Amino acid sequence: MVHSSSPLPQPSPALLRYLRQDLELSENALALGLRQAQQERAPLPVVLWRYGLLSLEQLEQVLQWLDSNG
Repeated sequence: MVHSSSPLPQPSPALLRYLRQDLELSENALALGLRQAQQERAPLPVVLWRYGLLSLEQLEQVLQWLDSNG
């Protein structure tokens, strides 16, 4: 489990759009991920991966996307 002592910023609309459109995550998966990320104060992509909503390959794609767009 990843925990931070300070709250993380909300994921950008661009990241959410990428997760929906390019990785085809459902609204339910995103809602769960957002809720857990806020509760655990952990990065959304890591939470999605930890809950099995992203594969390791997809997590790597998201991290690469964040590096080039974030």
